[in-house]
Amino acid sequence: MINKFIYCLGVYFRNPSFRRVEQELSKSYNLSSKDLKDIQNKKLNDTLKFAYHNSSYYRSILDLHCYDPKIMYDIGFLSQLPILTKDILIEKNEEIHTIKNYKFKKLFFSETSGSTGQALTFYKDERWDSYNRASISRGMKLFGVNVWDKNGYFWGFNHRGFSLIKVKFFDFLMNRFRLFSYSDNLLEKFLNQCGNAKYLAGYSSMIYEVAKLANKKNIQLSNIKFIKGTSEKIYDFYQDEVQRAFGQKIVSEYGSAESGIIAFECPCGNMHVNEECCVLEVIEGRAIVTNLVARSFPTIRYDLGDYVSVEDVECNCGRKSKVISEITGRVGKNIIGKKQNYPSLTLYYVFKNMAVEHSINIAYRCEQHFKGQLVVYYESKLTPKQMVLLESEFSKYFNDDLQVEYHHVTNIRPLNRKLKDFESYL
Repeated sequence: MINKFIYCLGVYFRNPSFRRVEQELSKSYNLSSKDLKDIQNKKLNDTLKFAYHNSSYYRSILDLHCYDPKIMYDIGFLSQLPILTKDILIEKNEEIHTIKNYKFKKLFFSETSGSTGQALTFYKDERWDSYNRASISRGMKLFGVNVWDKNGYFWGFNHRGFSLIKVKFFDFLMNRFRLFSYSDNLLEKFLNQCGNAKYLAGYSSMIYEVAKLANKKNIQLSNIKFIKGTSEKIYDFYQDEVQRAFGQKIVSEYGSAESGIIAFECPCGNMHVNEECCVLEVIEGRAIVTNLVARSFPTIRYDLGDYVSVEDVECNCGRKSKVISEITGRVGKNIIGKKQNYPSLTLYYVFKNMAVEHSINIAYRCEQHFKGQLVVYYESKLTPKQMVLLESEFSKYFNDDLQVEYHHVTNIRPLNRKLKDFESYL
């Protein structure tokens, strides 16, 4: 009870609007698709009006498209507006912000590089932050856990000095223990602490590493009731290892710092779009997101940089929002062949074919340092026959245009940074 009291007290002072927002999202979970659409239309109009009156960037954009704040628009209007990129968010940062024209009671500084590596800073208003936290809380409660329950956190490894002390203090208040680095001895220490935890959350690649260690030591942690993976792609082969160790699969939370929580997986295994907080469009396979609750730094039709698939699914959990059926991967940089370029997404299909057609799941990471050459690091032990199949899959997509170098490693995870399936150094 003391942990719940500390959490609720902290929320009361940090996020005054949280309780109201949490109740709103709780009531809307089982609404019909029509009711959810009505909420989206209303919030979209509120967002457009606010951005028009307080952001010089959006005022110029909306004026170009004959926007009238007196008219009520539906989400179809979004298709008339240009797509926003991260480059624009960085270049036009000051013009996009509304903080010079509107006095917010509370703002939180946010900094992210995300999967693109481009540094983006912005201010998040308190109401927006409350919607993020309430969206996460709602998703977790579906699995019978609360934010204040004892938890392990896979996040943050660059903290030093006073920053480290501050992070540890907040971890204490949040009833969590954290994995700060990827060293083997800290992994083992973290695993021992998991015996008292109710849930785990953070980088999916790190959850996978702890699960591998648990299985290697024949440790089963049935006390873990919920495992949330975020910020990184959750590969199918992660799930087998995690299920063995914890008796639970990794549940996906999909979003970004600038777009908020876009989708959350339910107990039935469907990743429901958080339609009360965003509009998700899919343009040529790419996720285009409009944040409906951000006021201090509006992001309207933002290209998130992911390939996704969205479907209408009748889910037994009762949620009627659209479902993200697949997050294929990052748009990313191209692979440069000797004669032509290839989207880095091609790697996804190479290794998906290995899994689907040949029942061979491979943990991999690829790098390109020179034109026409690709280095593949793979974790799984492959027989000579399996290596021939892998080489054949690469040949199918790249022919002789790419020289592929294969390296078997015990661990594909790079030291002290997020795992990416492809990195270009050209």
